[in-house]
Amino acid sequence: MSVATELEARPFSAELRASTRVVHERANHSTYMNALLGGELSLAGYTQLAIQYFFIYQAIERATDAMTGDPVGGEFVFDELRRLPALERDLAHLVGPDWRSTVRPLASTEAYTARVAEAAQWAGGYVAHHYTRYLGDIAGGQIIRRLVEKKFDLAEAGSLFYHFDDLGSAPAFRDRYRAKLDAAPWDDTARARVIDETLVAFEHNVAVFDELALDLARYRIT
Repeated sequence: MSVATELEARPFSAELRASTRVVHERANHSTYMNALLGGELSLAGYTQLAIQYFFIYQAIERATDAMTGDPVGGEFVFDELRRLPALERDLAHLVGPDWRSTVRPLASTEAYTARVAEAAQWAGGYVAHHYTRYLGDIAGGQIIRRLVEKKFDLAEAGSLFYHFDDLGSAPAFRDRYRAKLDAAPWDDTARARVIDETLVAFEHNVAVFDELALDLARYRIT
């Protein structure tokens, strides 16, 4: 089989994953994530990430609400994935009962949420941001869950964001999600747009991590 034929035969989900591998690794190995995964941050340092996730998922799940009846985007609406209820409980525990009046998005987070709103005017743009966040949370996010639950003794609230108990088998869900990517009725041009927007989504994640890293000195455990 020629290289061209092999590329044509590769499922879109595999093409998407391969095309975003480099920037995905940059996000995973950013200064902030290295410090978090290395056990170097205080609970307050972890809380800063949860705060930014609240604003990010608020934007994505608003887009989800708008996409419910879309013939393409609606295929990627899974109520069992919604993270806002869990984040609200986490922040009530991590920040306090008045958290809504005290938390603020970073400039990078504001740019990210604006991009989500803009991109989600098209189903492919919505899917690009949806894929970037949720599949990562279901997979690699479980490493963060185990670390923070052990390090900060978070028996429940505080790490609920990473709990996906309603999904059943996570590997089976990921397979179902990838099958939907493969079956989406996008031609080559539209698929290229989805890949480009997924790269943009990863870059926004990197920007948030980079801005969080600017304040690491306050949150490193000495």
